[in-house]
Amino acid sequence: MAQRPFFSNPLDQQRDQLDSCWELDCDIDPLILRARALHRRGDVNWALGLEQEVLPIV
Repeated sequence: MAQRPFFSNPLDQQRDQLDSCWELDCDIDPLILRARALHRRGDVNWALGLEQEVLPIV
């Protein structure tokens, strides 16, 4: 198995996180992840608008 360099770049870290997510069978919609990030950033109105986009239409 190849060893990783001491310093890894952010793209490698994101790829590793995605791989670990797939191993856990996580299936979170990117819009939901974006809404969570907007909430954390304090952009509540943008987050709420985005959440409306992912609501099921019944």
